[in-house]
Amino acid sequence: MADGIAELSQLLEASLDPRHNKQAEAAITQKQTQPGFSLQLLQIVQDASKPPTLRLSSALYFKNFVKRNWVDENGTYQLPEHEVTAIKRELIGLMVAVPPNIQAQLGEAISAIADSDFWERWDTLVDDLISRLTPDNPVVNNGVLRVAHSIFKRWRPLFRSDDLFTEINHVLSKFSKPFLTLLENTDRVISSSQNNPDALKASFTTLELIVKIFYDLSCQDLPPDFEDNIAAIATLFHKYLVYDNPALHTDDESESGPLEYVKAGIFEALMLYVQKYEDVFGPQLGQFVESTWGFLMSVGLETKYDILVSKALQFLTSVATTSHAEAFNNQQVLVQIIEKVILPNLTLRESDVELFEDEPIEFIRRDLEGSDNDTRRRAATNFLRTLMSRYEDLVTSTSKTYVDAYLQDYAKNTKDNWKSKDTAVYLFSAIAAQGTATSAQGVINVNPNVDVLGFFQNNIASDLQADDVAPILKVDSIKFLYSFRNQLSADLWRAAFPLLVNHLGNSNYVIHTYAAIAVERALYLTDANKNPVIPKEQVVGVSRDLLTHLFKLVTQQTAPEKIQENEFLMKCIMRVLIFIRDGVLPVYELVLNYFVGILKVIRHNPSNPRFQYFLFESIGALIRFAAPKQSSAFESKLYEPFSLILQENVEEFVPYVFQLFAALLEANPSGGLPDYYRSLFDAILMPTVWESRGNVPALVRLISAMIPRDVQNIVAKNQIEPILGIFQKLVSSKVNESYAFELIECVIANFPIEALQQYFGTIVQLMLTRLSNMKTENFQQRFIAFYHFISARQEKGLGADFFITTSDQVQHDVFKPIYLTIILPETQKLSKTTDRKTAVVSFAKTLTDSQAFVDRYPKGWTFTTQRLIELLVNPPVPAAADDVIADQDVDEVGFGVGFTQLNTCKRPPKDPFPEITDVKAWVGQHLKEGNARHGGRIVKLVQERLDPETKGALAQYLE
Repeated sequence: MADGIAELSQLLEASLDPRHNKQAEAAITQKQTQPGFSLQLLQIVQDASKPPTLRLSSALYFKNFVKRNWVDENGTYQLPEHEVTAIKRELIGLMVAVPPNIQAQLGEAISAIADSDFWERWDTLVDDLISRLTPDNPVVNNGVLRVAHSIFKRWRPLFRSDDLFTEINHVLSKFSKPFLTLLENTDRVISSSQNNPDALKASFTTLELIVKIFYDLSCQDLPPDFEDNIAAIATLFHKYLVYDNPALHTDDESESGPLEYVKAGIFEALMLYVQKYEDVFGPQLGQFVESTWGFLMSVGLETKYDILVSKALQFLTSVATTSHAEAFNNQQVLVQIIEKVILPNLTLRESDVELFEDEPIEFIRRDLEGSDNDTRRRAATNFLRTLMSRYEDLVTSTSKTYVDAYLQDYAKNTKDNWKSKDTAVYLFSAIAAQGTATSAQGVINVNPNVDVLGFFQNNIASDLQADDVAPILKVDSIKFLYSFRNQLSADLWRAAFPLLVNHLGNSNYVIHTYAAIAVERALYLTDANKNPVIPKEQVVGVSRDLLTHLFKLVTQQTAPEKIQENEFLMKCIMRVLIFIRDGVLPVYELVLNYFVGILKVIRHNPSNPRFQYFLFESIGALIRFAAPKQSSAFESKLYEPFSLILQENVEEFVPYVFQLFAALLEANPSGGLPDYYRSLFDAILMPTVWESRGNVPALVRLISAMIPRDVQNIVAKNQIEPILGIFQKLVSSKVNESYAFELIECVIANFPIEALQQYFGTIVQLMLTRLSNMKTENFQQRFIAFYHFISARQEKGLGADFFITTSDQVQHDVFKPIYLTIILPETQKLSKTTDRKTAVVSFAKTLTDSQAFVDRYPKGWTFTTQRLIELLVNPPVPAAADDVIADQDVDEVGFGVGFTQLNTCKRPPKDPFPEITDVKAWVGQHLKEGNARHGGRIVKLVQERLDPETKGALAQYLE
């Protein structure tokens, strides 16, 4: 064991050295499979004689190891039981004893374990935590509270459920009384530590954690112990909301300290109680509103107070949605609010201007509508809009006087007083929009008491055109256009668009980035008939210059992290390519070369998931619109960067590359499989590639694109078995069951029946085992669709009788209960039109050609007819492949969890029977032909087996 720890320590040290980290990480990955690996990591973390960086590195590895290897998707432990028990026994004591930066990593590991084990498989945890709490040792208490918070914060985003409330009640029954005692003790320790800065800071960290846990415990429902003590809790919270002590002040104007974080946490808890428990908390509210006013009237403009000011404003915003808002319904009060609270927080500060100049990308991310950054400006805007939603006329008329005053001040001296105009534009935008603007749509509803168009023409348009205007005003003009894009007419947009394109040439980073943001959204705009507002030919004409310029902006600095810093530029490139479609053909080489160059650089250090997503969507768009005409050029150009990414296993890029390889193949469906795809095919049959969950959807798509191009070769090389091995792995997993069916249907559709004959029994057996042991709604639907897929393909030697014979190999006559209890009653629920169409074909062919339904299952023939008629009431018509590319809101995309679908090269749904255009007419024709083929058998069965009502319903198809 000691040797193992020494060796592991050396590898962890080497992994911190850029010269050796790749080899060291590979060696550590090898060691992960050995028993006791996780406990060795914990021993290194525990060893205070080891360097802090090594202990932290070990804690990080432990956290990631636990997240990946604790349980499988069915909740079964993947580690030996003694290891699981040892980890749970050691972890809490260890976390309490290590420094805060290591505590944070272990806290995440505990949270990951709690996800699957708390509380039923770890019911000692809460008692263990409570037993470690002390009256006055903040170091120990903070460790305990960090563990508690890492577990309880999981409740915040969850929907109500019985299981969730059982867990919360389990915690509250044990934890809430000791927790309230700790709050009192901490207050007492703070009171006795006034002149001891170190003790004070440690206790304030305790208080910060207490406030977070107070929120966790209250997030779903009001804990009874809190309700009983609400006045005392409110008194303590109020005490610390107005508390001050110079020992807790930070020297740096930009750095928030313990005082700010505690107060910000109290404001968050107050907001929760105002929104959810106003009936209980209402009597306590007055003191907080008054203190918040006092604070906002007197607080400085330093950035260290930004978090606190924005939380204070958010608290008042939540108060403004309740009956307590009446206090604001008064002209004099409102003037005070606007003058003393709104305007100081809307006005640009020196620190904002510095951010604009020194960290432009950070300025943009904070400033952009729809971003969730806590800024003073956004919080002040939201407060004003909430007041406006209640007292629209009063707030609008009062605010307008300030807008006019600031514009007049600007007019006196346009060179020096540009900040006044910036404030005016911001204040006008705040009152002009109703509701929240989104990054996808901008402002949707407008305040009827303001003239957005008039303001644009009188105050904004000139700044959009002029050269000698302050850079921030130029940004304001572009942002106004972007925010109110739905309010401007198509004519105005066509006039403004070339100006935006010109601003891409501005050397100021914020200006050209905002121009790219606005150009991207302008190209997304459509009129009432879904036609683009900007004419396509206008953009195609300038596309070479436009794209060249955007790529130059992306690549003007050569470091990997600099190239991928600005996702807004790459999103604009993506939108141009989607917009001009095949208009890209004349410049495809230029664009492709830029993409290859960018990929080669950033694969060494992927650092911005949003940039990467837009980059791969852009390559997907280029493949979709240009590769069908230029497939060999694309294949030869993209092969090198793609294969390097796969060889080096750049985890963030691999699922994207598999999707794009598939799209390349689909762009050129003719001919055999090129040699380099064949070597790739051999590689992706290896089980290790399939272990990463994020790879699976993309790999199934890629393998499904390869199989039709290389059937004979795959059969000759005996590669069907490894493919079926992959199917077996996927079908046993809830997460991957849909992909299992996608793969097996591709296999059956493409390989000759003789090559698969020996495997069919096993395939069906695997499915029936899943149906009986671990059925999900989705699995059942996919299984029904699979049955119809087989049953509808008689001409391939399959069909209903083939399925019955195969299932008989698994268990004699098992087909009957499956057909009666699953396939017949549930087919109607199939959601995809392509599956429903296949089901119609399947049922019709069963009626005409299945011998088993004539001899073995006579009642089944009747039921099948009834179900077929039900399906034809609303005949399935698969949608024609439309060419619309769905716009994915990047904020909704969960990056970093593996697979992200690329929309630009998504595989369109495929009609399995395109030759059948009118389903009803086909069914009638098919039944008549079947009747003739079998010497009048169908008409005879109709007479013998159907009741008059069903006969009548079927007759209309046979006429």
